Amino acid sequence: MTTVKRAAVLGSPIDHSLSPVLHRAAYTELGLAHWSYDRYEVDEPRLPGFLEGLDDSWAGLSLTMPLKRAVIPLLDEITATAASVEAVNTVVFTEDGRRVGDNTDIPGMLAALRERGVEKVETAAVLGAGATASSALAALSHLCAGPVTAYVRSEARAEEMRGWGERLGVQVRTAGWERAAEGLGAPLVIATTPAGATDALSAEVPDRPGTLFDVLYDPWPTALAAAWSSRGGAVVGGLDLLVHQAVLQVESMTGRTPAPMAAMRAAGERALAAGHAPPAHS
Repeated sequence: MTTVKRAAVLGSPIDHSLSPVLHRAAYTELGLAHWSYDRYEVDEPRLPGFLEGLDDSWAGLSLTMPLKRAVIPLLDEITATAASVEAVNTVVFTEDGRRVGDNTDIPGMLAALRERGVEKVETAAVLGAGATASSALAALSHLCAGPVTAYVRSEARAEEMRGWGERLGVQVRTAGWERAAEGLGAPLVIATTPAGATDALSAEVPDRPGTLFDVLYDPWPTALAAAWSSRGGAVVGGLDLLVHQAVLQVESMTGRTPAPMAAMRAAGERALAAGHAPPAHS
């Protein structure tokens, strides 16, 4: 008898998530017909009850905001990678019933950059200071030899980014958002801001830009990414990050390696082109 296995992505809001598209494509390619992957609208107050209601058919969870930190006290163990940024985006349920948290955003960022040939840089710029920015600093701790300049909107955010830098072993300098155009000359620029936040910078892209990693994937391309590409710069997009972190999730949840990256990416591209994703559970 085939054992049914379940997985899902949780968050609030969750309607935008492409995770089901990617994970289901992987299951199809791997022949895991008895596996399912859904998405559920779950906020912080509902998270403990949701976890308690899961039976042993569950293999794992993907987590998006606002649950990446809220889940930590509810777990039995978290990996060093997750602990480094106090954020969990993956929960794997072990055979003995333990809940283990991990963070695949950081290795996903590194893998997406390496796919485009970015192995080492001397300096880098980070646009923004939200939750994704701390993961960006963690990734940069592995590939940036010199200082990272973070362009932020407040002194409180600047202090937060400097604190993450100290914790992660990255030399972080901070500058006001009004100076963000100066950062576009760095060999690697990571944009971690919400949609529209960097649009005004598209007119400031240098003549010979380096690599831009824009973590957004919808709408795509962003104005900044389009301007960057038009000037011959390399661009890594949010779908690249989403695919690479999902590959790691599929491998850890199913135990099957390698996950079918090409099929997952193609499924994500089709879903974005169609402008829809599967419905969420409330």
